[in-house]
Amino acid sequence: MKIKFKSQLFYSTRIISNSIALSIFVIAASSCGTTNPIHSSKTNIAELQDSLLDSDGNKYFIKKMLGNNYWMTTNLKLNIPDSYCYDNADDNCERYGRLYTWEAAQNGCALLGEGWRLPTSAEWQQLAALYGGFTADSTESRKKAYSALTISGNSRFNAVLGGGRDLNGEYGRLEAHGFYWTATENDSRTAWFSNFGKNSQSLYHQNGGEKTDAFAVRCIKNIDTLK
Repeated sequence: MKIKFKSQLFYSTRIISNSIALSIFVIAASSCGTTNPIHSSKTNIAELQDSLLDSDGNKYFIKKMLGNNYWMTTNLKLNIPDSYCYDNADDNCERYGRLYTWEAAQNGCALLGEGWRLPTSAEWQQLAALYGGFTADSTESRKKAYSALTISGNSRFNAVLGGGRDLNGEYGRLEAHGFYWTATENDSRTAWFSNFGKNSQSLYHQNGGEKTDAFAVRCIKNIDTLK
């Protein structure tokens, strides 16, 4: 799939058709510590329930959302190769995080420390199921997930509409779409991504993201990997 960043049109690819039923409670994060797991293989669990730091000194709030996973509730900002500020403006990196190619997205999460990784498409679908009762053919559930998971939503996940960048260096869709990479490949050239669409007020899961395009990133960590 090719995102037309300069066009007013964004056309969707095939959306997952299997509905996911998920019932799980959400535990709000409550501790007040910070840590830098990049420099320590032993990470305090209580500290991780609040926030973490990367090697650039960026602070990320995290929250236990579902399925014994911790999610970052702000976008990754770590400055690594093949990552970009929207329109090459530092202010956009501060507000929306950096935009990463698919490979860089995986590298960026891994650099946060042991156990941190790019979430799979299935894990993004679970998140949508928890907050929207997500099913691919349900407009209502897509809208509920969008409402709950965006920055003003009640989940405190705080997804933002940071647009994207294509291989030619063109930026587009700022404050219109929030594109988020998943770790799940579609084929050698494309991968799955989640798409928050402002116009439709809906969350979509799509399978045609060009790996050379640059999207936003959230990282995830399983509770059973905390040490």
